[in-house]
Amino acid sequence: MVNVNFVLKVVDATTADIQKALQAAGIKVRSIVEIFREEAGEPIEEKEPK
Repeated sequence: MVNVNFVLKVVDATTADIQKALQAAGIKVRSIVEIFREEAGEPIEEKEPK
């Protein structure tokens, strides 16, 4: 068996939602750890180079 770590960025999902979705896809989940949370705001418009 191989253990693999992934980093996910999700919008409007709880750890329970993520675990259920992964398990429904047949993926065994050992743990889910939230490492950072930021408030979603308006997208920042990129300025075109001059």
